[in-house]
Amino acid sequence: MRIRVAAVGDVHLGEDIRGRYRRRLEGIEERADVLLVAGDLTRHGTPEEGRIVADEFRDLPVPVVAVLGNHDYQSDAEDEIVDLLREAGIQVLQDDSTVITCGDARLGVVGGKGFCGGFAGKCASEFGEPEMKAFVRHTREIADLWHKALKGLDTDHRVVLSHYSPVKDTLTGEPPEIYPFLGSYLLAEAVDAEGADLFVHGHAHAGVEKGVTPGGVRVRNVALPVLQRAYAVYCLGDEPENC
Repeated sequence: MRIRVAAVGDVHLGEDIRGRYRRRLEGIEERADVLLVAGDLTRHGTPEEGRIVADEFRDLPVPVVAVLGNHDYQSDAEDEIVDLLREAGIQVLQDDSTVITCGDARLGVVGGKGFCGGFAGKCASEFGEPEMKAFVRHTREIADLWHKALKGLDTDHRVVLSHYSPVKDTLTGEPPEIYPFLGSYLLAEAVDAEGADLFVHGHAHAGVEKGVTPGGVRVRNVALPVLQRAYAVYCLGDEPENC
């Protein structure tokens, strides 16, 4: 019951890329069963950029599941972008889940954009000003939704798709001062509580590809500047590293 998961994030599509990214996805069905897109689909979150993203990823021969990233919120048009993507047949997760059938196997994908707050020993806490409490509470609420979504999945494999990172392993190369704005340990806690085969994220352009949660879940930073290719492919199954 092996499943091949292609993933990429931070494609930041604009008018100058129209048609060019699509060409890089040709033949993906020969290498993968599903494509996950880990946010920052656009540069400034405009509907015009959203239409370009929809056109680049519509009608691919494999299912496409996406989440938004922080750039996709910049123009306060995130709802319109989600509608454009869904009209193009792209599944967009907003702190919920979907199940995809791949041959004889069923893949559960849980996710959303995630959020930040930092990691053990260097993290924000729900203490002090209302603004600080709201900042941390936002991530905690997201983590709680992912925990519940994972708990509700009865599938052969489970993957978490996020824009923000659950660990600092994959941030190596980024300035340590901005780690709290690149992810949160709360996301890892949610996944470790229920278990998953893989966690993919973007956002950290200067990070590294591979990491692992404290509970042993594989983490992969699939930001395009990190991968330096159209997408990476990860296998779920008996020999997950041999895809």
